[in-house]
Amino acid sequence: MADEIALLVADVYELAGLLRRSGEAMATREGQTQARWQLLSVISDAALTVPQAARRLGVTRQAVQRVANELLSDGLVHLVANPDHQTSPLLSLTDGGRGVLARIGKLAAVENGRLLRAVGAQAVRDTRQAVRLLAAALKV
Repeated sequence: MADEIALLVADVYELAGLLRRSGEAMATREGQTQARWQLLSVISDAALTVPQAARRLGVTRQAVQRVANELLSDGLVHLVANPDHQTSPLLSLTDGGRGVLARIGKLAAVENGRLLRAVGAQAVRDTRQAVRLLAAALKV
């Protein structure tokens, strides 16, 4: 039975790769990368510092700083004073950043709808439940 977990891990990695390629293709249509899309998305609800965004995304602070610098240069994000930490400003979306994020979101909604129709809503719900159970078991 332990082989089932090994096979699942292989399937999850394959799916993750396919989802990354699909996401990259959508982001590219708006002149972005998936990394830029992810950072725009993670700060869309509330402004975050670079370290906070890195923790949310599960990547290094340096990787997020590089992407943040690109987004700043392109005018898609700006820095906001952080009342809790003077030397660590908050990243916040500009109107341009919100527009890019909305356009990519529309592309993603179309693709997500296609995937949902292909496999069915119940299969997606069951898969999400199984993934949450496995994640909880790993946290023990």
